[in-house]
Amino acid sequence: MRYLEITVPKGKRPAVLEILEDEGIDYVVSDETSGRGYAAVVRFPVPTQAVEPLLDRLKRVGIGDEASVVVIDAETVISEQFATLRDQYAHGSQVGARTSRQVLRTKADELTPPFAIYAVMLLISAVVATSGLLADSPAVVIGAMVIAPLLGPALAANVGIVTGDDRLKATGFSYQAVGVTIVVLASIGLAALARLAGLEPAGVDIVVATELQERVAPNLFSLAVALGAGIAGILSLTRGFSEAIVGVMIAAALIPPSAAVGITVAWGMYGAAIGAGVLVIVNVLSINLAALATLWIAGYRPQGLFEVSPTRTPTYTYAAIFGIGLLVLTAPLASVTLLDFHTTELESAAEDEAETVLAEPEYADRELDDVEVELDGEYPIQSVERIVVTVTGQDPGTDPGLAGRLHEAISPHSDDPLVVEVQYVVSERRGHEADGDGSVRAASDPTSYRAARDSIPSVLVPPIGDV
Repeated sequence: MRYLEITVPKGKRPAVLEILEDEGIDYVVSDETSGRGYAAVVRFPVPTQAVEPLLDRLKRVGIGDEASVVVIDAETVISEQFATLRDQYAHGSQVGARTSRQVLRTKADELTPPFAIYAVMLLISAVVATSGLLADSPAVVIGAMVIAPLLGPALAANVGIVTGDDRLKATGFSYQAVGVTIVVLASIGLAALARLAGLEPAGVDIVVATELQERVAPNLFSLAVALGAGIAGILSLTRGFSEAIVGVMIAAALIPPSAAVGITVAWGMYGAAIGAGVLVIVNVLSINLAALATLWIAGYRPQGLFEVSPTRTPTYTYAAIFGIGLLVLTAPLASVTLLDFHTTELESAAEDEAETVLAEPEYADRELDDVEVELDGEYPIQSVERIVVTVTGQDPGTDPGLAGRLHEAISPHSDDPLVVEVQYVVSERRGHEADGDGSVRAASDPTSYRAARDSIPSVLVPPIGDV
């Protein structure tokens, strides 16, 4: 429920009261004596669903932006006439009732903090996110998402589009662009300092960290977070639900990928930086497109098929820009997704073929330990570099024909040339230990080394001994 207080300009009092009477609204009117050009002040309670259509009717009779309209949440209204009015506007439960365009615009504006606070919070978020990615710590990365104030700008831009508020739209888009830039630049600075200090987790290849790797080679599933964030953000704004969790979801789509751009640039891995950058842009477009589409579906759009509305053309234009940009940029994501599918299928097929080969009598002393498909690391679009088959056995030597046999069995499962490498894990029997019941059991110590390997193209390297 809402309680409205409207100042009525001189000459508009009869028209306003006629609308309120026609709607069956129980109102209180008092004369305005401030001398500011107003004739009266009207106060009345209405159901939440009635606010927008009522203000639209009042606007058509001259109660526009120059008038003062105050909308207040009302806890309880005890009135038989109000109960009749509530039944008239009821479309299901009052919980999650649709917010009026006027209130929506105010809420979106309130969610956008002053720029100084916005910039400082994003700097802090960038530092935390960069630290979390470098340390490969999901908990720290989540902390960065919690403090990032990105919900307001993402929603303000699209609310500004559908309500014709150019100031709100410009603020929303500029905040988004500046926010991403702040995170990228701060991440470059922090990552460069970390590299100069010798803090290189996982060695030179920084992207092997799980938290970072999934951002520099994004796939189509990455879109789910951004699209869901945009939809949830608008629903929280229009239906009065909590915005806190939704803000974290939007930050999850933007903060870690932006920090990943900065880290990979600092490490000179520009291919990986392009991959993370594409993810950032795709997520920005996805959030805005999903928010705009949700606003449209929720009814925040120009009314009437042939109505000439100042918001119709901008709404269509921005929707087309978001949609076309998203379609173009999802092409590399689709390629990465196909590669993921191919890698999974190839790994499964290679494992089956390896088990079949090792079941042959001449390899009776060998057992399959692991099969891994390794990519070439050429981000953002990678390709299969080799298949590494790890086998166990007590013989530290290599089997010269095993790599060729595996290559012959696995190659038909890929259209591209494959390199198959065999690595050996040596199990060294230490002796016998007595169990508590007096029986004797064998104790083994698996020992792995990468020097003993066999691969196709066929290059045999003698083992250098146990590690």
